Amino acid sequence: MRLFAAVLPPERVVQELAVEVARLKALPGAERLRWTGRPGWHFTLAFYGEVADDLVPDLSDRLARAARRTTPFDLALFGGGQFGHGRALWTGASGEVEALRLLADRAEAAARKAGVPMGEHRRYKAHLTVARSRDGVDARPYVDALAEFTSGTWTVADVALVRSNLPRSGVPGEQPRYEVVACWSLGGAG
Repeated sequence: MRLFAAVLPPERVVQELAVEVARLKALPGAERLRWTGRPGWHFTLAFYGEVADDLVPDLSDRLARAARRTTPFDLALFGGGQFGHGRALWTGASGEVEALRLLADRAEAAARKAGVPMGEHRRYKAHLTVARSRDGVDARPYVDALAEFTSGTWTVADVALVRSNLPRSGVPGEQPRYEVVACWSLGGAG
């Protein structure tokens, strides 16, 4: 199954982001972007890709340990940026971003120790993708519009293992479906 580890913002923060994304969609040229949907709004900690069924139990055990070793921390959505010359538009994070980065490193290490092939390690960049483009739309107006965006702060209290079900219908604009497979409380969380 296709899996990744993630931090999921709470509904109140998702709602704040939905208001901001609606504002972005009103900008000229927004129809050229493929906007991600609310169910897909998350901070990916580590993308595992296709994971063999027999590796999932060990990966889950190791992610549970990583969660226990990480204390809860505060985050907020903040600002924006782009990857790949406008191929991805995202909002970032503020608050205890180093704690998020540590959790991402632990989620990647959990996979490596469980035997999940991870490829080359890259320094974690906290981002939540809000739109994509195949033809490299000039994302600067959207990045500029996101510059002042800040959501309310929340306490990250758990890490989720999420299954990504890719679109199969062939319908243009269809989004992947995400399913939380398991969730573990961070150390000290209730």
